[in-house]
Amino acid sequence: MTNKEPLLLYNTMKREKQVFVPQDPNRVTMYVCGPTVYSYAHIGNARPAVIFDLLYRLLSSRYPKVIYARNITDVDDKINAAAAEQNVPIEIISRRFADIYHQDMAALGVGLPSIEPRATEHIPQMINMIERLIKSGHAYVEQGHVLFSVESFEDYGALSGREVDEMIAGSRVEVADFKRHPGDFVLWKPSVDPQPGWDSPWGWGRPGWHLECSVMSEHHLGESIDIHGGGQDLVFPHHENEIAQSVCAHAGKTFAHYWMHNGFVTVNKSKMSKSLGNTLVIHELLEQTKGEVLRYLLLSAHYRQPLDWSEEALVRVQRTLDRVYGVIRDADARFGPLLADEAPSSEFMAALLDDLNTPDALAELNKEARRLANADNEEAARSSAGKLLAAAEFLGLFQQDPQDWLAGDTEGLDDDLIDRLIEERNSARKNRNFARADEIRNQLQEMGISLEDVADGTRWRRSGD
Repeated sequence: MTNKEPLLLYNTMKREKQVFVPQDPNRVTMYVCGPTVYSYAHIGNARPAVIFDLLYRLLSSRYPKVIYARNITDVDDKINAAAAEQNVPIEIISRRFADIYHQDMAALGVGLPSIEPRATEHIPQMINMIERLIKSGHAYVEQGHVLFSVESFEDYGALSGREVDEMIAGSRVEVADFKRHPGDFVLWKPSVDPQPGWDSPWGWGRPGWHLECSVMSEHHLGESIDIHGGGQDLVFPHHENEIAQSVCAHAGKTFAHYWMHNGFVTVNKSKMSKSLGNTLVIHELLEQTKGEVLRYLLLSAHYRQPLDWSEEALVRVQRTLDRVYGVIRDADARFGPLLADEAPSSEFMAALLDDLNTPDALAELNKEARRLANADNEEAARSSAGKLLAAAEFLGLFQQDPQDWLAGDTEGLDDDLIDRLIEERNSARKNRNFARADEIRNQLQEMGISLEDVADGTRWRRSGD
């Protein structure tokens, strides 16, 4: 694939789509804020992992070397609280949930980044950056804390596009009497038993969260990077603070040239929150739903837009995946094994190059599946299959054997999903939409579910029961 076609990315800092031009085309750098490992990841945490996994794939197809860093935050007050509650060291909590995070992301088809730095492995570098900020007048020491002075950085607020006082009024900024300005944020804070801590020029303590990412990015990628990504919720204060401390620590050098942020995940049009009891934990979802279904759903909306999660959407995605896998299986049976031996269609690539327009890319993939289904000769089938499977590789979809997918692990199928499909079939029959009813019956048969229509409704059983 050539780089003649420009890659457009929406830059949060500039409020517009821009042509991506790396500082060094032989060494493209990207940093994405990873998980704070104190509990199970939820679907909102999974969205940036999937989106930036796709961007990494796209960049790697265009440039010879892409260094993608996604950190692990393994020292944090939430981790401290979980460790204290269970009476174990923070390492026990952080290692456990980092391992679970890796397992869950792998199930979603998310590959490992080039580098996965952990905060606790970079304490000396953090102390070094703090010392530089104090020396240059951008940070000060007060009551055992080291704080960054937001008034010392003229461009503070440029990323979010708001005035400092306005940002503080609309966010959770810690109030403390030792701050010179309410917006000043902690670079280092004192620790007391049983909190974790390290020796420093300012006493026994631990780093502030914002500092950790700046230091890990500097250490592994350099003072100025190409792309910095994360969720929309990180724009302020996390990314705003990263910019301030990084630019000031590097004598005014641009920290990141492109800032990318994905939108929120809502559940049935409502914001996910513990208080509403609608937080969707990936580990639990994977007990009922295949990872590829979750990945497809996370790619189904444009990354900058909100993604609404619903059972209906999940059923639609399952149906789409079953249909396309069925097309691939049938084409394999008619024309022999099919390979991803062609480039994706130009329309598919144009969608991805236009700021990762995954809805359009998925639409093109489904068009190619229809062409494959309608192919009446081997040459046409192999051409469509090549484009389809090459596009699927980019998206991390349709990587399983179609027979395995359609046979399914019927023991792991969610009973609720089966019941919902049967309910939809009954509704279709009632409305005399017999084609749709037959389609659902065939779909369930491919999933290893047999139906029996009886006087009082529809019974179902798994293959082998």
